[in-house]
Amino acid sequence: MNFYLIYFLVAFTIFGFIAVFSLFSVYAERKISAFIQDRLGPMEVGKYGLLQTAADILKLIQKEYIVPALADKVLFTIAPVIIFVAVYLGFVALPWAPGLVPASMNLGVFYVFAIISIEALGILMAGWGSNNKYSLLGAVRSVAQMVSYEIPIGFVMISAVMMSQTLDLQLINYNQGILATQEIKLLGFINVNHIGGFLAWNIFQAPHLIIAYIIYFIASLAECNRAPFDLPEAESELIGGFHTEYTGLRFAFIFLAEYAMMFLVAMLGVTLFLGGWNTPLPNIGDFKLAEYTTGIFWGIFWIMGKCLMVVAIQMWIRWTLPRLRVDQLMTLCWKVLTPLAFACLVASGLWRLLLF
Repeated sequence: MNFYLIYFLVAFTIFGFIAVFSLFSVYAERKISAFIQDRLGPMEVGKYGLLQTAADILKLIQKEYIVPALADKVLFTIAPVIIFVAVYLGFVALPWAPGLVPASMNLGVFYVFAIISIEALGILMAGWGSNNKYSLLGAVRSVAQMVSYEIPIGFVMISAVMMSQTLDLQLINYNQGILATQEIKLLGFINVNHIGGFLAWNIFQAPHLIIAYIIYFIASLAECNRAPFDLPEAESELIGGFHTEYTGLRFAFIFLAEYAMMFLVAMLGVTLFLGGWNTPLPNIGDFKLAEYTTGIFWGIFWIMGKCLMVVAIQMWIRWTLPRLRVDQLMTLCWKVLTPLAFACLVASGLWRLLLF
């Protein structure tokens, strides 16, 4: 019985985190966009506009549920739930600190990659079920985009996995710091097990992994439908994309899933390439900075800091770069990112074979 209580507690904790993060992110995005455009952003509701997002959510909850007369009511109703649950379940395997992971599994990388792919199914259901040509066009664009960009993401994820020699996300974290159970070599030559810090991160274990993370970051923007890859939700072209017909809590679930996905892909990238919950501070002589700043509370602090920094860069890019055309979007994926990602995959195999 106690196990079930723990499971429910973990589930509610993850949901609570996603909700709080989404509230914070919407406010942060408004302020970042305002700063880039030389504006103030929200200022009226609460101190510095801090309560503006809460007011918006309260208004959204009170909105009427509207189902188009000709919509497929079953698909239309369950699509937002599938979109959110697919992203929500991805958090289950992500480690937050040494010994702190909601569900430890030896196929964590495969699980996260597989479960978030279901989001595309929910988006297609939303577009088709709406019985609206704009929604359907947005859904088809979104699915084509997500399926295409999952290929380079998969290649670069395997590149990192080949260096770590495990699919367990927690072990991948351990093997990027002073708690490593295997030999760590900076650029493949200098042993840094006793030094730790940023020198032990995967991105510095081989030169091509820097390129791999850049590919991952670009492709993750497309996976989240973030600018400059926000074609499925291009308001200037498609009114609102696949969620045009959604109102109230149904729209809230779709909106929640988008911001949760931003943190999810950021956290997965941080785990695979940027040391996860490991400290960036190395041991320097008698100053054991890596040892002092490694632990459960430090782990949560470091991984939150890294992920929030990546999310801030995602927001920065949204308000800086113009949207790509559909043909440019696909050309970038199939002619640039996918060949480069495959080259990184081959390089990881050769690197591991020749230097370890």
